[in-house]
Amino acid sequence: MAFRAFGALILTTALVVAAACGGGSPAGGGKVFFAEPKNGATVKSPVHIVFASDMFTIAPVPPGEIAPGAVRANTGHYHLGVDTDCLSVGTVIPKANPWVHFGKGDNTIEMQLTPGPHKLAVQAGDDRHATMTGLCEVINITVTE
Repeated sequence: MAFRAFGALILTTALVVAAACGGGSPAGGGKVFFAEPKNGATVKSPVHIVFASDMFTIAPVPPGEIAPGAVRANTGHYHLGVDTDCLSVGTVIPKANPWVHFGKGDNTIEMQLTPGPHKLAVQAGDDRHATMTGLCEVINITVTE
């Protein structure tokens, strides 16, 4: 009996820790990030930008209207924000400036940017383009010409 109570205590503690660390998020602990350029890089325009993911599936957005119950778990696509921060969890990422949508599942772009400092945000969106916990990274770069 004591063993069963101890096991229940361990399981409850593990669930509380997982929830506090975002373990219950749709991303399942995954992340998206910039493979190129690296944070703090000095680059020339057009800027070669490459996204990557870990423990999160990148796929094209299915055609048509996606019902809330039909959103694929742990799956999404990239969005690039220029000179902006990550959007809050659950926000629908607009298909408008300053966001570039990668709905075909692609992960690369050659982007013209003006000389000077720029903030870039890569943020994953689900099949309905909503943001998810932990699936955004922001870097800063400097464009020289």
